[in-house]
Amino acid sequence: MSQKHDHKPLSLRERSKQLRREMTGPEKTLWHEIRGRRLGGLKFRRQYPIENFVVDFYCHEHKLIIELDGDSHNERFEYDRSRQIRLEKLGFRVERFDNDEVLKELDSVLDSILRACGKQT
Repeated sequence: MSQKHDHKPLSLRERSKQLRREMTGPEKTLWHEIRGRRLGGLKFRRQYPIENFVVDFYCHEHKLIIELDGDSHNERFEYDRSRQIRLEKLGFRVERFDNDEVLKELDSVLDSILRACGKQT
């Protein structure tokens, strides 16, 4: 008897594709503002694999990772912290924003991203 649903782990590439399809509301909001070089001419990728991780948004030109933290991240604090330390050791800069910041203070978040890339606001 064969099983139709073999639940093998997703590859990092498959996982990043799945995350792009299932973006949260705050991720969609931020992506709308930064996609297509809309923010200061910066090119961002979304749900991008780096090493063994999938980061929310990534700007290669500035080695900048943008991470959005929702309620689920409250329980994953130690994991997020160790992940961030690893990414920083690889030479990336990580900027974190709460989902509420994106939804309620979007202009401030965008200004912070521009400053992190050395762009004047």
